[in-house]
Amino acid sequence: MRAARLIKMVLLLQSRPAMTAAELAAELEVSERTVTRDAQALSEAGVPVYADRGRTGGYRLIGGYRTRLTGLGRSEAEALFLSGVPGALREMGLEDAASAARLKVSAALMPSLRDAPRSASQRFHLDAPGWFKEAPAPELLPAVADAVWDDRRITARYRRQEAEVERELEPYGLVLKAGVWYLCARVPDSPGSGPYRVYRIDRFTAVAVGEDRFVREEAFDLPGFWEERAAQFARAILRAEVVVRLTEAGVRQLPYATDRAVAREAMESAGEPDASGRVTVTLPVENEDVAYTQLMALGPEAEVLEPAALRERFAEAAARSAALYR
Repeated sequence: MRAARLIKMVLLLQSRPAMTAAELAAELEVSERTVTRDAQALSEAGVPVYADRGRTGGYRLIGGYRTRLTGLGRSEAEALFLSGVPGALREMGLEDAASAARLKVSAALMPSLRDAPRSASQRFHLDAPGWFKEAPAPELLPAVADAVWDDRRITARYRRQEAEVERELEPYGLVLKAGVWYLCARVPDSPGSGPYRVYRIDRFTAVAVGEDRFVREEAFDLPGFWEERAAQFARAILRAEVVVRLTEAGVRQLPYATDRAVAREAMESAGEPDASGRVTVTLPVENEDVAYTQLMALGPEAEVLEPAALRERFAEAAARSAALYR
């Protein structure tokens, strides 16, 4: 445990000019006193860790010290080569840079681990888009990606319903969701729903990358922001409810017909099964048309009770199906 922590400490100091004891303690999840002891241990082992005293002091490596990646185990080396998403890197215009980085890492690995890239690629491949969907990369994605990496403001025009809108944005991060690219951006001095918003990049019609750099909010957490915003979006579109009586098979199939989280929550709040073993649930849905499409997949395992108009629609469909198979 301590050996792994010491290696991580060296790599942290390699990646930054200097770090305070508090910063190292937070990264390593230990006390500042432990950081002091670890720095002394590294120094005694020949790693040139230098401590600057005083209120603004910290720890740094002197003499351009670098360590080779000889501390990696096989599983760590293989996981390193799983972290890239080839298609996404290609769409952002980073394929050559990623290839060069992989070559450099491969050259730094111990001889016994040189087959890690091939081993990983033989065992894992990420195909992000969903089935039966063509998701061509947006033409403006490379320009947006460059601005994201370089912290440069952009002026973007995008389609919103029937109109085009122009906004100045501070591009914070890119998200690839089910083959669709999204930009998480800060809108300077924006009123209303908050400074950070999400834009589909395929709706951009023009992007101009400015010369000015913006100061990034260090506390911004892209995965956390996306998870929260995605959950808000999923809830916001569920504006209607249907009441459904499900057989045991219908209960098992419901998570495959609608959103899994929505199905799970609906089942958790459902009552006890009736005498025939069927369960009545209230299911949040986007609208009646979407509910019709989703619940049709359950066939006779689901009986719609409310609203009455949707129940009549299912009854009519059942009658037409019965006539076809009579």
